[in-house]
Parts: sequence; structure tokens; C-alpha cells
Amino acid sequence: MNSKEINLNSNEEGKVDDVESINKSSNSKISHKKMLCPNIRIVVNDYCAKTSIHGVQYLGETRPFKEKLFWFSVFVVSIYCASTLIHNVYIKWNETPVIVSFSEKSTPVWNIPFPAVTVCTETKRTLKLEVSSYGDLFNMLKADIKRKRRFNAQIANLSDTELKEFLTLLHICNTQIIDESIPILYPHLIDYFAVLDQMAPSFDTIFAYCKWFNVFGDCKGLFIETYTEEGVCYTFNGLNDTDLYRENTCQYQKAQGKLIPESNWILNRSLGWSLEGGYSKDTGIHTYPARVLSAGSRAGLFVAIQNFGKNLDYLCRGPIQGFKVLLHSPDDVPRVSKQFVRIPLGKEILIAVKPNMITTSGGIAYYHPQRRQCFLNNERNLKFFKIYTQTNCELECLTNFTLKKCGCVKFSMPRTYDMPVCRENKIHCYTQAEDDLLLREFTEGLKTTNFNYRGLTECNCMPACTSLVYNAEISQGDFDLDKLLNAMGVTGTPEDLQMSRLEIYFKENQFITSKRSELYGVTDFLANCGGIFGLFMGFSILSLVEMLYHFTLRFWSNMQH
Repeated sequence: MNSKEINLNSNEEGKVDDVESINKSSNSKISHKKMLCPNIRIVVNDYCAKTSIHGVQYLGETRPFKEKLFWFSVFVVSIYCASTLIHNVYIKWNETPVIVSFSEKSTPVWNIPFPAVTVCTETKRTLKLEVSSYGDLFNMLKADIKRKRRFNAQIANLSDTELKEFLTLLHICNTQIIDESIPILYPHLIDYFAVLDQMAPSFDTIFAYCKWFNVFGDCKGLFIETYTEEGVCYTFNGLNDTDLYRENTCQYQKAQGKLIPESNWILNRSLGWSLEGGYSKDTGIHTYPARVLSAGSRAGLFVAIQNFGKNLDYLCRGPIQGFKVLLHSPDDVPRVSKQFVRIPLGKEILIAVKPNMITTSGGIAYYHPQRRQCFLNNERNLKFFKIYTQTNCELECLTNFTLKKCGCVKFSMPRTYDMPVCRENKIHCYTQAEDDLLLREFTEGLKTTNFNYRGLTECNCMPACTSLVYNAEISQGDFDLDKLLNAMGVTGTPEDLQMSRLEIYFKENQFITSKRSELYGVTDFLANCGGIFGLFMGFSILSLVEMLYHFTLRFWSNMQH
């Protein structure tokens, strides 16, 4: 036999072996299918006969097709109803996981700080610049081109000090008269803080006397100087700048450089309070920020404030003279132009304070801030502030927006030293920037939510989870200083002296706080889902385990046998 015949025979034998192997594999697949199908049928019938889910056992019985169709339809309808209700529960759990309700116990007023009180006089300067020339300058700003030429000529006649004062007043007076065409009127940068200190009425000119902790005395130990968007103001019981601002801010550095008077007991104490944690247990009666022991005028703050007729300035702040007073939380930056109480001259104003405080339960810390609609203090770090509050966040966002829009910020805004301060040619820009920011927040808030709460915006200044607001009930009466002095036989007082009195106190010894807590936790959600499944189908966790057992472990055991 030659080699060709040997190769031919070997090829034929290989083909035969391949055919046999193919037949064997096909036969094994057929036999596997024959074993798989009956086992699936056995497991399904066995599961239907023994399951605890209602209605399923009828599907595995040998019954007419119409009956099986009926129970299958009932089963599908039950699943649909249960799924719909569980979907509604999920939406409620996902969108409104937090509820604000009244706390179980009332809170005494000594457990919270007394409100911070910021007082601003409407008199922004002493009479260093003549009223006639000062008024002409303001009037010329809103006049035609010919009068503006006269304005430029009159500007040239002012001394360096007078020009600085006038340009500083442009930032704190009614800025509606400033249009965008005003040029730069001073060649160098102005230190507005220094100019305000020079021209503003002195502390003793504004404050006559105070009463705190039922002790009458000087006001200097109670109030600290504060720079606001309306100039120099004075704040009682607010946090010191070094406790409120971060180290790289201009406000912090200026506070570090100030000489702190030893008589100011507030500034010389360490901070022993936070809005979330409250006062520490070892804190005594005299705290920082200060608190009172009870309600009523005896335990409140009493301030006598005054002004002189020669200092009244109707061009800068308009026809209403007197003072603005803002009540705010000690850790909030005062923004007097947004919310304030008028203190007219020759009046006594009584303010009864009703605190509105919202606390937080520990359970909501696990939710995303956007779901619970509030920030914990450690969740949102601000660039300029150590403490997060909604007011501080909004001011920081306004600062960043103004810097982006105008290339500078207003002198009163928190800033670092590398951020330019807006000059007189940018007054219209930063005034318009605040309105533009409000419009942007409104538009973004509508686009990012379909619900009745604040949507995600670029500022994203949601409330703090623990917040404190002081609501005020105001009453007033006439305070006739002249008749009082005549009755007391006091002579030699200035004829144009006008005085007002302000009294602030808590209305009640205790108040009811609100509390943010879980409306639907994970446990509540699972309980609701289990209740719905049990109602419609008799389904439970054991039913799920039973299903997994029949179609995994039991099915595998049947296949092995």
C-alpha cells in the first residue's frame, strides 16, 4: 500500500470520527433540553402550589383556561396597583423627606442669644462741606450736559478732603441719581473706610446713654463700629469681625489692627456659642454673644440716641430723618438696606421680640442638602465667612457677581486685598448688578425645579438647617425732650438737640421652636412598600426568599438528579 492510500484512509477515518462527535454533542444538547424543560415545568408547578403569594397557586393547578386567565388578570392588576402606589410613596420619600414641625418642648429665652442690634444714623457726615455747594453738586449730577460742565468746574474748586468726602457720599447716599456716564473724578484710589471715619458723626454725638442688665451707663462698652453699605453703623451683640470673617479678608485684617477698648466686655471674651450647638455648658451669665435671663423691658436693651438739627441732611438720604435699626442673628452680617426699623426723631420705640428658631434632628444629616433644602454648617464653606448663614452666602454671591460684572466690588462688601474697589464711575454698575443677580436666581430657580421649593442655582444659598430669626412687634409714642428738660429745670442744652429712645426686649420667657425631622426614613419607606405589597398580594420578605429558593437552589438540585 502506497503513501497516498494511507493518507486517504486516515482522512476518511477522521471524517467519521468528526461525524460521530457532532452526533454525540447534538444528542447531548437534545437530551439536555429534554431534561431542562420538564424540570422548569416541575419547579414552576411546585412553586405555584406552595407559594404564599395570593392567586399564584391557581395558575399552577389543572384548571380550565378561562379560570387561569381570570387569575392571571387579577395578578397583573394587583401588581400594577401595588407598583403605582409604591411609586407614589417613593416620590414623596424622595422629594419631601423632611418635615418642619413644632418641637415637643418650649425653649427658654436664656438658651439663645439676645438679638444683634445694628443702629445707623441717616446723618452720614458732619458739616465740613457747605450745604449749598453740596446740594448743587448732587443736583448737577442728574442735570444736562451744560450743568455738568459747571459741575466739573465746581469740582475743581473743592479741596482734596472735600472731594474725597463728596465721592464717598456718592456710594452711601441715594445712588439712584447716579447714571453710568459719570467719569472718574479723583485720580487716586480712596480709602473709603478712612474717609467715613473722618466725616461720620462721632459715637458720642449719636449715643447719649444705654441700659443693659438693668445698669445705666455709657454705650461705648456695648457697641462696636461696623461698616455697612450705608456707611458707618454701630452693632450691639454681633460677632466680632475676627470671629465672623476669614483671615484673608479685608474686614478681618482691619479688625486685627484696631485698638480694642478694654471697656468693651463683648470684644474681650472668647466665643462660646454656635447656632447649631448653642451655648457651652460651662458658660456663665455674662456671655459672648450676650443673652438675657428673662423677658420684659427690665431685662432688655435701652438706648437713648440723638441728633442735632444742624447735622440733618435731606439731600443724601431723603426726607425721612432719624435712624435705621436692624435686628439680626449675631452671626449674620448686617445688611441695613434690606430690612430695618425706622426710629424717627422725637419718638420712643418699643420693640418686643419673638424669636423664630428652627432646629435640626440628627437623622436628616444623611440626606442630600438639595433634598432637605438646607445646609449644615460643615457642608458649605464660604470664601469670606467662617460661619454659613443664608444672609452671609447671599452677600458673598453678590460680591462675586459684582466682581465678574463690573470688575470691582463695593467698598462695604467682603473682599480680599487683591480685589479692586469700585470707584464713582462704577456706582451704577454695582447697583444694577444686584437687580441682575436677583433676576438670574429667579430664572435659574424656575428652570431647575418643578416643585414648590427653591431650585438649584449658581449661588445655591439655601437656608441653614439651624436658623434663628427675630420677629418684632413695634409700638411707639412721642418723646418730648424740651418739656422734660423744662420740668426738670435743666438749662444750657443745645436748642437743636433731638432725641429718641429705643427699647428692645423679649416678649415672652419661653417660645416654641420648630424642628426639621424625617418625614419618611428608609424604615418608613420599606414599611409602606411592605404594607402595600401585603395588601394587594400577600407579599413579604419570606415570599421573595421563597421565590429565589425555588428558581435557584431547588431548580439546581432537580437538575442534578
